[in-house]
Amino acid sequence: MHRVFWGNTVNEYLWCVGILIIGVLFRQLLSKLFSWIAYKVVRQYSDAEIGFTKFLELLKKPFSFLILILTVYFAFSQLKFPAQWNMASADKWGMHMFLLRLMHTLIIISFSWIILRIIDFIGLILIFKAQQTESKADDQIVPFIKEGIKILVMIVSMFTILGAVFHLDITSLIAGLGIGGLAIALAAKESLENLIGSFTIFLDKPFLVGDLIKVGEIEGNVEKIGFRSTRIRTLEKTFVTVPNKKLVDSELDNLTNRQLRRVKFDIGLRYDTPIETIDNIIVEIKEIIENDPLHTEEASVYFFEFKPSSLIIRVLYFANTNVWSDYMLMRQRINYKVIEIVKKNKADFAFPSNTVILESPHNKIDETIKSS
Repeated sequence: MHRVFWGNTVNEYLWCVGILIIGVLFRQLLSKLFSWIAYKVVRQYSDAEIGFTKFLELLKKPFSFLILILTVYFAFSQLKFPAQWNMASADKWGMHMFLLRLMHTLIIISFSWIILRIIDFIGLILIFKAQQTESKADDQIVPFIKEGIKILVMIVSMFTILGAVFHLDITSLIAGLGIGGLAIALAAKESLENLIGSFTIFLDKPFLVGDLIKVGEIEGNVEKIGFRSTRIRTLEKTFVTVPNKKLVDSELDNLTNRQLRRVKFDIGLRYDTPIETIDNIIVEIKEIIENDPLHTEEASVYFFEFKPSSLIIRVLYFANTNVWSDYMLMRQRINYKVIEIVKKNKADFAFPSNTVILESPHNKIDETIKSS
């Protein structure tokens, strides 16, 4: 046991291998144990819907990674570099210092990862509770604060690594960042504008999470408002990420806040439709619209204009709903009834057509050919 090979005894090699084997074999069990201990701290704030299973799902990987790093660290700390390698000591630059600082950095990153996942879990709890309230403001503020705290944790972790591992003067470093702040601001101009845009959205509240909005050609429901961008689920179910700067600078229509939805369309009738028939169609269309349960105010149905191949009836009404499916069903009901009314009055819809008159060279035969 005390025989020496490469600067270490057999006993030290066995300790190294034993720690590695124990750490690898019991890594999953230890990660669950540490997750349960951490869960006890936040359990009183948890909910039946978000329990230990979700907590373990979030914390399993970071705890497993931490245990693996600690296992490797303690295992190889039992060994010494062989003297014949002429390795520099840990306080001088060399392989020994590099490996030691690498391990310390990974340990700090592991702890930071665990803290970030705990913040995610607390955020899930708060979001779940916010969804139980009628107000949408808390649905928006919880993810915003969560992301802010996570960014703060990452900044603290970075400075901890620079100070504790690389022994840099943090005070001087922060002062140096102040001097280079202008250059950083210019380089990150777009990101800063998006960050300012997120605060503008948060304070001014032009929309909230869950609102149906339209920005340019993009129309959909807001799913998340972040520091840099806002995520929108469009009506086609695609997922669009829009920079906050664009939302602040562009004309934004909050469709959720409108009380009514306007519907406007034209009906084209053939030119041979009698005036009496057109009057009957107008009266009946107006009647079926005003009798619809979702209609509000007075419907406008008028003979509007002459088109090259049709007589145009313009229909304008408002749907008293903010629900997209109800709005579309109302339009469908009325469209079906418009078709029934036109057919019932023995009229027909016009389609683009031209009338061509051919005259013989001797003015004896006139023929009219209709083509479409």
